[in-house]
This record gives sequence, structure tokens and C-alpha cells, in this order.
Amino acid sequence: MNVAELEAWVEAQGLRAFHARQIFRWLHQRGAASYEGMTDLSKELRARLPEIAPLRQPEIVEERPSSDGAVKYRFRLHDGLEVEGVFIPESDRQTVCISSQVGCGMGCAFCATGTMGHVRNLTAGEIVGQVEAIMARLRAPDGRRPVSNVVFMGMGEPLANLESVIRAAEILLHPLGPGFSRRHVTVSTAGLVPAMEEFVRRSSVKLAVSLNATSDEVRDRIMPVNRRFPLDVLLSACRNLPLQHGDRVTFEYVMLGGVNDSEEDARRLLRLLIGIRAKVNLIPFNAFPGSAFARPSRERVDAFLERLAAGGVSAFVRQSRGASQGGACGQLVTAARAGSTPAAGEGG
Repeated sequence: MNVAELEAWVEAQGLRAFHARQIFRWLHQRGAASYEGMTDLSKELRARLPEIAPLRQPEIVEERPSSDGAVKYRFRLHDGLEVEGVFIPESDRQTVCISSQVGCGMGCAFCATGTMGHVRNLTAGEIVGQVEAIMARLRAPDGRRPVSNVVFMGMGEPLANLESVIRAAEILLHPLGPGFSRRHVTVSTAGLVPAMEEFVRRSSVKLAVSLNATSDEVRDRIMPVNRRFPLDVLLSACRNLPLQHGDRVTFEYVMLGGVNDSEEDARRLLRLLIGIRAKVNLIPFNAFPGSAFARPSRERVDAFLERLAAGGVSAFVRQSRGASQGGACGQLVTAARAGSTPAAGEGG
């Protein structure tokens, strides 16, 4: 619940409206794991709240540090289902990557989560709870927030869970909550065009589009969503999004060896992005068990990057993190379901 909804709820319980702000701050800013620790609430209220509104925060059940500094987390939800998140430390930022669904219905051929199918949507509380659980695990003794950025790029298609994702983003930005800058929260989509347009109208956080191909033939094969919203429809929508001043659309481009990493792909990508305020993140693929794709050579990645730069597009190579501990989205959960351990180097 956001603050206004929480105020309405506490009043419906016969409580005072100001209690809502106290509870919201304890949950989302101070990281309280139970009502008992909310010391500015009366003892009577702390005893009553668990009966009328039990807390159901995601529980970290597995933590896997990687050799590159990333940490992969497996969360168990109140109904026993599981999702994943990753903490990614870098020199200029500390990012948490979180899930928005259990499984995913998009069926992208290069994604480990896609093998699970869609199980259910997460609530806004379950989404935010992943961030807060990781922050609680990493919080410094002086209380400084250990996370600077949040990306909705874990398990699931965020815009297929639009309402919960918008509500979660609102909580993450709220000054009584974690208080993230809107520019430091990014939601990624496989390209659900109507939901993209609604999302940009209703939320101020940044949007990323998982593009991954420069022709409909290839994108149809690796991303079934392209059959509903082909490239011309998707990119036309991107040109017309009502972005805030200074914002750009980030295009995520997973590079698959021999599939979408040619010089001609780079040229086509430059043509596709004409008229769009864009940034491109190139992501060399990391294989996972059962994957039919291979990682491109460093030379192919560098040549692709140079071609984009020569064409005037802002582009970066974003290395997959957590590879030594099953870094591909969904790999820890699918391995846990199968009773196995992800092999080193099979992240994505």
C-alpha cells in the first residue's frame, strides 16, 4: 500500500491516520522486519497489528556471492514460491536487480526464466520487499543506504504486472520510504506497447526496452512478443513516448553469437533508432543449462560497439554479473526446483 491507501486502511481499523506514516516509514525506510520493533507505536497497537495485517516479506533463503562481487539472492514468498534478485556493486553505483513475477510468460528463447512459464504476479509489497531485504542484509553500521539504483530486470515481464510495478516504483521513490531518485529506478520490458505508453504516462521512473534483434525474422524467433508488436510498431511507440525532459529510452541488446551480432545488425540498429532519444546497453550472452545460444567473441562485441559509436548512438557494454554463481535470471530457482546446483560460468 502507498501512504494514502495505508492511511485509509488504518482509519478503517479505527486507528489514527498518523499511524500510517509511522508504519510506512518503519517498513520502507528503516527496514523493520516486525511490528515489535516499531518503538514509536504503542505496545497495544504493536500487539494488535500482527493479527489484522501480518507482515509477509520475502525471505532470503539462499545467498551466492560471485567472484566479480555480485551477490545472487533466492527469495521465498509467503506461499512457498520463489523469485530471485541480484546485488551488483560497481565503482559509481550499487544496483539491485529485482523480479516482478514468479516465472514469465514471454517465452524468450535466451532466458532461463522463460522455461518456467508464468506462475503468478508479485504484489507491490513483494517487489519492494526484495529491495528492502537486500538492503537490510547489506546495511552499514552508520545506517547509510547500501543501494543506489534499482532495476526491474529479474524474473518476469514487469509491464505484464503493470499495477503492482507502478505501485512498487511509487513506494521506492517516496520520501518516507527508501527515497530513491526517479532517475535511479529503471523498469525493463520485452515490448508490450500499450502498457509501455500507459507506464510512461503514470510513472516517472525510467523505461528500458529489451530489443535483442534488428529484424522481425530474428526477433520473432527469439522473442515471441514480436509477433504481437513487431519492430515497426515497437519503435514507432518509442518515438512517441511522452518522456520527461532529458530522459532517454534505454535499449537492452543481448548479443547472441552468430544470431544478432553482425556488422549488418549494427547498421540496421542505427537505422531503427533514428528519431529516438536512445541509449544502448550491449549485453554479451552467458549460457545457461539447456540454452541453444553462444556468447559472441570479444572482437564481435567491440566491432558492434564501435559501429554504434561511429553512428552517433550512445552505447555501452554491460557485462553480465554473478556468472560464477548461476547469474542468469531464474537459474537459481530452476536449479532449486530440480534439486541441483548451477554450474560455475553458466550465468546470464
